[in-house]
Amino acid sequence: MHPKLPKDHKCAGDLCNEAPAISLDSTNTLVMEIFTAQRDVVCLAVVEDSRPVGLINRNIFLSQMSKPFHRELYDKKSCIAFMDKEPLIVDAEMSIEELTFKTVEYGEKALADGFIVTRNGSFAGLGNGLQLMAVVAAMQAEKNRQMMQSIEYASVIQRAMLRASRDALALTLDDATLLWEPRDVVGGDFYHFCAYPTGWFGAIADCTGHGVPGAFMTLIASSSLTQALTQIGPSDPGHLLSAVNRGVKGLLGQVNGLDGTPESDDGLDAAFFWFDSATHVLSFAGARMSLNVLKPDADELETIAGQRIGVGYVDSGLDYSWTVSTVHMPPGSLIFIATDGLTDQIGGPKKIAFGKRKAFKTILEHRDKSSTLICEELQRTFAAWQGEQTRRDDLTLFCARIRN
Repeated sequence: MHPKLPKDHKCAGDLCNEAPAISLDSTNTLVMEIFTAQRDVVCLAVVEDSRPVGLINRNIFLSQMSKPFHRELYDKKSCIAFMDKEPLIVDAEMSIEELTFKTVEYGEKALADGFIVTRNGSFAGLGNGLQLMAVVAAMQAEKNRQMMQSIEYASVIQRAMLRASRDALALTLDDATLLWEPRDVVGGDFYHFCAYPTGWFGAIADCTGHGVPGAFMTLIASSSLTQALTQIGPSDPGHLLSAVNRGVKGLLGQVNGLDGTPESDDGLDAAFFWFDSATHVLSFAGARMSLNVLKPDADELETIAGQRIGVGYVDSGLDYSWTVSTVHMPPGSLIFIATDGLTDQIGGPKKIAFGKRKAFKTILEHRDKSSTLICEELQRTFAAWQGEQTRRDDLTLFCARIRN
């Protein structure tokens, strides 16, 4: 039986078990006596002046000595005949992480035979490969637990960041819905909404990546947008996209890297829009994202395409200027914007993308319902399409009806 291991395993010495050792000039007869008397001994260390020089595996030794005439030939000979001359030998102070890499380098032999532990060069005991695997698994499980706690807390922060926009939307528009579904615990999509005396501003954005990297990008992009709104106001979406572009590039080092090259190529696709309450005119600027409008007397949704340049990426110039499109929104008009987590989702019998057509068809079929019910119908259609397929990306939907 191996002695009980300490709860905290920081170095190889924590996995060291007392074990017998024999000298280099010991005979195979002595090896046989030890293996016969101590059936729990898997390996036997061989030392020279207390310094380990080899390891004898029980199964290999007994298998060799059981062959015809081997006892007669080898009983009185030195134990080095069946000794592994290159066992894994580690210092007691070696970290568990380094020990793991060493064990992997040595391969199956180190896992099966274990490893020799030394202190100041002298034999201290043996470590068991399976024990090392158990310790590494436990350490990884603890790291994963701590990481999940951090991610869950990051989710709380991200949702808190979005709550102000959701509250402002609820107070400003009586028929509007924002659906935000990260693929993982945290996500790379975000939205921003704020009301002003003369109208309201909205933004839907899809940042590079999803999960934790995407969530970090949302914090960078959202803070850049908040700063831009403070400095230049909400009524020029194109100007705001340009400001966020400069902000993201500066924060991510995509302007001047240490060696003159960009440090990253990350950014976001976005739809920024401003609604003027007095004129009922919606101003829109898009970076690889479109705005969709359904007017009361229209038979189809009108799509106002954004420009094919993303925000913050290397291929978008520092001074790139996004153009602004305007559309008159009579009372009863419907606005719809979605990130590509909707359109790019694979599903259906042919395992193809959901696409815009099915989304638009669902909206048209339920156009007279509230934005909440329209989004619920769209969610049902989307879920049925996705089926058993894995969710590919974060998903954000914005649907709002313009009232008088």
